[in-house]
Formats: sequence, C-alpha cells, structure tokens
Amino acid sequence: MIIRVNKDICTQDHSCLAVKVCPVYALKQTGFDAPTVLEERCVKCGRCVYYCPIGALEFEDGE
Repeated sequence: MIIRVNKDICTQDHSCLAVKVCPVYALKQTGFDAPTVLEERCVKCGRCVYYCPIGALEFEDGE
C-alpha cells in the first residue's frame, strides 16, 4: 500500500496542511504545487490521508 496525491482533487493553491502532520517528513511541497510523497520515508501511518481537508491524499494498492 502506498499514499498518493490525487491532483484532480488537490486545489494546489495553498500551503498544504497535511505536510505539517507527517511525523517522518515524507511529504514535500514546492510553492503551492500539490505535495509529493517521498515513498522511501513514508511509514504509511495515514495521518496525512486523514488530515487532508479535501481528501486529496489517498491510500492506493501498490505493487
């Protein structure tokens, strides 16, 4: 399972609030672009998924 950013939902016009709740700094945002998930850091705790107010971060089956 991986966490991905659904860019069709993400408004990409603000500082992402979910970036701040990641305990291992696995979300990175440049300017107001959609954040990216650094998979090598992500521990799949789901905090960002549950915290994103618009539901743009999602669990996805990988591999």
